[in-house]
Amino acid sequence: MQLNDLLNHTSEWLKGTGPNSDIVISSRIRLARNLDKARFPHWADKVQGRQTLETIKEGIARVDYLKRTTFFYLADVDNVDKQFLVERHLMSLDHAQKPENKALVVDDEEIISIMINEEDHIRMQVMQSGFNLFEAWNIINIIDDGLAKELNIAFLPNWGYLTACPTNAGTGMRGSVMLHLPALVMTRSIDRVLAAIAKLSFATRGLYGEGTQAMGNFFQISNQVSLGPSENEIIESINGLIRQIIEQEKQARDNLLTKNGPLLEDRINRSLGILKSARIISSQETIELLSMVRLGCDLGMVKDIDRRAINELFIITQPAHLQKIENIKLSSEERDLKRAELIRNKLNIH
Repeated sequence: MQLNDLLNHTSEWLKGTGPNSDIVISSRIRLARNLDKARFPHWADKVQGRQTLETIKEGIARVDYLKRTTFFYLADVDNVDKQFLVERHLMSLDHAQKPENKALVVDDEEIISIMINEEDHIRMQVMQSGFNLFEAWNIINIIDDGLAKELNIAFLPNWGYLTACPTNAGTGMRGSVMLHLPALVMTRSIDRVLAAIAKLSFATRGLYGEGTQAMGNFFQISNQVSLGPSENEIIESINGLIRQIIEQEKQARDNLLTKNGPLLEDRINRSLGILKSARIISSQETIELLSMVRLGCDLGMVKDIDRRAINELFIITQPAHLQKIENIKLSSEERDLKRAELIRNKLNIH
């Protein structure tokens, strides 16, 4: 697989399928693992970092479940392509920095990705569309077992898996769910919900994870405790919280329809009108307007555009995607022009 092949492929997290996909965009399980008796990436010198990288590469090659994956040395990937991979949620912003002795492994369906020498030696993740954490866990558990047979993983009976950051020790697991919560934002209920989430020791982040703010009414919610409870217990606790948030978002949508139906429909149609006619549009404005159109799709107010088409626009209008589509580097102003043209072409054919 070549990176350009991904341009014609819909990312797993954007398929718009799976349970509760009107509110839950995607589910992700991430595991942090480290090699035994090897320095953590931030403490390793160049020789040690390279040795760790090659050891893990050889181990991955021997895992049957990972046969249909592609290995990318990040030092060989240019800046636009690294940003492209971040935009597709295949690696973190941190992993794109200082690429020496770093690598990324991606499967053909963009369900599995493995970062090598990020904060930990191995950070593997599995994505599923919709509200489907247990399915993601089932897949990543098979991969984890396969790697454990090929690599000596740092583990202590009393502490579990050892990680570069103590908060990740134990299971080394982070489960996260990305939700689209426009009604809670519009009814000004979101601050109350987020405050309750924080009190329950869950983290809330933006569209691109740690260090990013919520855009387009998208929120990623994940566990912060990985030491003590089992993987199944962690997933059950996340699922319980997400079910409550889904119910609150549904109630907020019903209230909007009941009390302000015409105003809501007007806002959705105005958003669609701008997207269909704009000649210049920023990434931020695009995400905000697409969020409203997606809500319109989910509520049946927008009938000629499906959820998957809207989801795809969220990603192909991002800066690196635009530049890869055009196959040239674009200034910010040029991207705003191309973004508007792309959106018009996509939406006006429906």
